[in-house]
Amino acid sequence: MVFSSLLFLYLFLPVLLATYFMVKNIRARNWILIVSSFTFYAWGEPVWVFLLLFASFLGFWAAILIDKYRGTPAARSVYILSIVLVIGMLAYFKYTGFLIDNISAAFGLRLPQANIALPIGISFFTFEIICYLTDVFKGTVRAPRSPMKLLLYVSFFPHLIAGPIIRFTDIEAQMDNRSVTLAHFSSGVNRFIIGLGKKVMLANPAGEVASHLLSPDGSDSFLGVWFGVCLFALQIYFDFSGYSDMAIGLGRMFGINLRENFNYPYISRSAAEFWRRWNMSLGGFFRDYVYIPLGGNRRWYVRNLAVVWFLTGLWHGASWNFIIWGLYFGLLILMEHYFLQRLLGRLPAIFAHLYLLCAMLVGWVWFYFTDLEQAWTTLKIMFGAEYRPLVTIPSFYLFRENVFLFLVAMIASTPLLKSWLEKQWSRPPFATWASGLVPLWNAAILVLCTALLVGSTYNPFLYFRF
Repeated sequence: MVFSSLLFLYLFLPVLLATYFMVKNIRARNWILIVSSFTFYAWGEPVWVFLLLFASFLGFWAAILIDKYRGTPAARSVYILSIVLVIGMLAYFKYTGFLIDNISAAFGLRLPQANIALPIGISFFTFEIICYLTDVFKGTVRAPRSPMKLLLYVSFFPHLIAGPIIRFTDIEAQMDNRSVTLAHFSSGVNRFIIGLGKKVMLANPAGEVASHLLSPDGSDSFLGVWFGVCLFALQIYFDFSGYSDMAIGLGRMFGINLRENFNYPYISRSAAEFWRRWNMSLGGFFRDYVYIPLGGNRRWYVRNLAVVWFLTGLWHGASWNFIIWGLYFGLLILMEHYFLQRLLGRLPAIFAHLYLLCAMLVGWVWFYFTDLEQAWTTLKIMFGAEYRPLVTIPSFYLFRENVFLFLVAMIASTPLLKSWLEKQWSRPPFATWASGLVPLWNAAILVLCTALLVGSTYNPFLYFRF
């Protein structure tokens, strides 16, 4: 089940909200969220509920033992063994097939292919268990003696399948003491509707056009390919940030505040800044649990950067294009660290923005195509190394019919629209009308999104690899 589905919007969520607010006891509410979260996860693939339960109880009992034997070699042994088991579980389901295929190709073997299904969200909940166990081992948190808290932390459905990656310390206090005011609930609904609009009204249409322009049959013109890559960049931003907005909004509806995950990354002036604004929870994980423990900036900087960006690419998918994509951004950040940032700093800011946008689009080509040959061909077309006509009739019509969508999405990917709206809402007479206009605005977006979902078969879930 995904947030941008009619089943979720008009059955699962209303029933859950009604059940949740009929109960006043906080412990009972926690169990309602746990049961509903496992139901949400089990809707498409019931068998993987047992994997989620296993991972949760592995984290629970390992943390209990680490706490019990704190300061002894036994605690370290339990910590290392549990981390190996969690990473091993992720590696088995996500990377076994990739590893077998590459061994077969490297040594000319005919090893049997591993047809292992990928549990949705496994990269998110395994990383959260790693965060939890590491924080317990470091003494940042104490392991709760009841499994309820860890089950809620791991399975809480708003962040379960598409992030953001949260830490136990983010919500520990909120599990025992939270309240939902009308203003807080209204804020959550508004944030959810914004995310739903991003997904359904911007990401889906942009992605549908991009899939035509970037298909082997659609890559028939220079401008068509550029337009397709730009639309994919907008699709993945509005899809991912839209899901994060919906997760944050849902959390607020239940009185749980989740961390922000996006901060207008396309206004950045460097690759390093881009990654401080894009999927911030993932960046924070690799910074705090990989980069800094390896030595950070203090020693072996290049090695540490290479490890982090190799793992960042690999996390996104078991394919070489993702590894190339990750290492590509690591190389950009390395170049910025040593000389490129100083050079850009001497130029007008517009040149830094243009550099980032161009570099980012090249990166998204590697992210989009799992076929390396097709990715390379697309880059050659974009930079004139492989001839295509400037424009063709099909690509011209696609551009003409979607240029308004492109311009709206471009503006919406910056803080300009939000700043303008906030300024207008603060002025009379809008300030006095805000309490009535915002619900009407949200209702209009919900109706439009519903109509689009009913009338369209294109509603992809980009995070199936995760």
